[in-house]
Order: sequence, then structure tokens, then C-alpha cells
Amino acid sequence: MKKWVQKSIVIMVAFLTFGLITPTHEIWEAFDQNPSNRASIGPSPGTSTAEAAALPIEIQEEPVDYSTLLVDAAKEQSYKKFGSKIGPKISNEFDSIIFPKMEEAIAMTVASLNDSSLASLTISEKPSGNYGEKIFNISSNETGMDLIRFHVRTEKRPQEGYYYNFHYHSAEDDFMAHNNLGDIYWEKNTPPKWLS
Repeated sequence: MKKWVQKSIVIMVAFLTFGLITPTHEIWEAFDQNPSNRASIGPSPGTSTAEAAALPIEIQEEPVDYSTLLVDAAKEQSYKKFGSKIGPKISNEFDSIIFPKMEEAIAMTVASLNDSSLASLTISEKPSGNYGEKIFNISSNETGMDLIRFHVRTEKRPQEGYYYNFHYHSAEDDFMAHNNLGDIYWEKNTPPKWLS
């Protein structure tokens, strides 16, 4: 440090504390002798601003968790299909019973895929309306093929009323098997159409 800055600081501290505290010169000597004690913010004193701007900055990117992105998109598409009339009424049961099983089915489907294959997966963005079953499909952009298809079917059971049956079909068995995720009771009256 420059001598005049040191002297100014000593005088200022002594003046502000009414002479009760006087900084010793031992502090300054220890500070000057060990350069690692100095805090450095920004470029070193000999570096120009142009050079400082050109200094490489290491940004550590967090790895992308594609499975989590798929699960988030799956929930979003599900609620999009439910619409504002069905969604609020079945949301609690869907979140606690059906969606955890959906997550599990997605995790099993993508478990064997590497990161590049995971990165190429997409979720269809147009659930079917009216009384159509399709919620969303997960497909590969590399092959253009669906890996898994999630559906919900409206069933009328005599003497009980209407239920929503959630299920999925997998590419492993050529979409033949009906893998049940669970049922949610609506009521005895006819439910509204999807997307309404």
C-alpha cells in the first residue's frame, strides 16, 4: 500500500475513536509481507479493462435432469387435458394416487436410455378433447417412434356412476397391454368433455 494511504487511515481511525484506538504498524507490516492475505476483487492492478474483459470465466453448468423435465411436462399436459371443469375436482386424487404411478412408469421406460437418447425425448402437446383418451405420448425425436402412451378413459359403471380409468401402453409389447394406473370416481352425472 502506498505510505500516504496508510498514514491517512491511521489518522482517520485515531480521529474517529478520539485517540482510544491507534492502529499499530505491525498490522501494516504483516499485511505487506504476505500478499496472500490481500483480498483481490477483479483483475490484478496491472491488467487493463480490455484484458480483464477477455479473461476466461469458468461457468460450471449443472447437468440437465431430463427425467425430471419429462415428469414436469407430463403433469402439465395432464392438467391441460383435465381443463378447468374436471381438474379442480380430481386434482387431489390424481396427485396422490395416479401421478406417482405415472412417474414410476416414465422412470422405468427411460431407465435404460443414455443421456443423448433422453435429451431427444419429447412429450406430445395436444391431448385429445371431447371424450378421447389420449393424455400425452412420450416419443423419441431420433426414431420418431412413441415409447409410451398415457390415456384416460371415461367409464360408466351401472349403479355407481362415472369413473376415470388412467392407464398406459408401452412400446415394449407393441402397445397391446393395458397397464392400469388407477381409477378416480367422478359422480353419477355425465362428466364434462376434456379440455373444457
